[in-house]
Amino acid sequence: MFIKRIGIDLGTTYTLVHLPKRGIVINEPSVVASSMSDKKILAVGNEAKDMLGRTPDTIIAIKPLKDGVIADYRTTEAMLRYFINKATGGFRLFRPEVMVAVPAGISSTERRAVIDATIAAGAKAAYIIKEPVAAAIGADIPIGSASGHMIIDIGGGTSEMAVISLGGIVASNSVRVGGNKFDEAILEYIRRKYNLAIGERTSEDIKINIGSALYLEDKLTMEVRGRDMITGLPRTITVSSNDVTDAIQNELEAIINAAKRILYETPPELSADIIDKGMVLTGGSALLRNIDQLISRTTGVPSYIADEPLLCVAKGTGIALDNLDSYKRSILATK
Repeated sequence: MFIKRIGIDLGTTYTLVHLPKRGIVINEPSVVASSMSDKKILAVGNEAKDMLGRTPDTIIAIKPLKDGVIADYRTTEAMLRYFINKATGGFRLFRPEVMVAVPAGISSTERRAVIDATIAAGAKAAYIIKEPVAAAIGADIPIGSASGHMIIDIGGGTSEMAVISLGGIVASNSVRVGGNKFDEAILEYIRRKYNLAIGERTSEDIKINIGSALYLEDKLTMEVRGRDMITGLPRTITVSSNDVTDAIQNELEAIINAAKRILYETPPELSADIIDKGMVLTGGSALLRNIDQLISRTTGVPSYIADEPLLCVAKGTGIALDNLDSYKRSILATK
């Protein structure tokens, strides 16, 4: 396999891998299972996610990224190696060049950790691209034009927003609120309101199946199983979409406030462009029902969800890697 370049969207919840001319070849959870005794990696991705909350004491299944940055270096390196090997078919004549999308708000130390982990995982060279820029490229926004474009990328660990003009970021903001925080809020709300303990996976299922950013006239409902907090016995309850909307109010507010702050910092000429074109929403959590309507109502600026929002960052990473020379100047860090 003569794969020389690989684009990776290293997400808190999911990792996506993009290959030139082939598109997205891997879309798996950012989860690694390892044995406690010898720290051996047992499973990565889909297989490891199935183990979450179900492992014996001898095995631990963890998400090595927290809030969009590396929380466990060794495990992240093992996960990157697994995804690079899987993308290249395991047999490589050449070490590939790898571009990784990272949150716009990460520190230089966190950025260095990503580059080092990527090189250690088998890359010849590692490039870093900021998530909002990658998302904008992947959403087919002409970022090189002399016109303002606003992108809001709501991922699993962070929500990244930026105003982009002439290929560079004019104003950006990053809040460590995303799909994972939604899941935690739903879990806590159900514990408080119904005295029912549920797991992370159940909480995520509730969000996906009936979650909405606005209250729905025709409520959606779902049966949820968990452990009764008082009796300790299994119990089934019915949860509605309004419960989810109640649960995630604070998290939605944090995202909206961050977007307002960006709009406040944007130069007037670019503000006019944004009102004209609207804001583009990308990231897996942009799939939450009515989140575009909520942002439009609270900011007064039209909002649109990009096509395939979950894939935008990975696609943009791949496109930037294909056109490395033209993007190198303004948005990349390298080693």
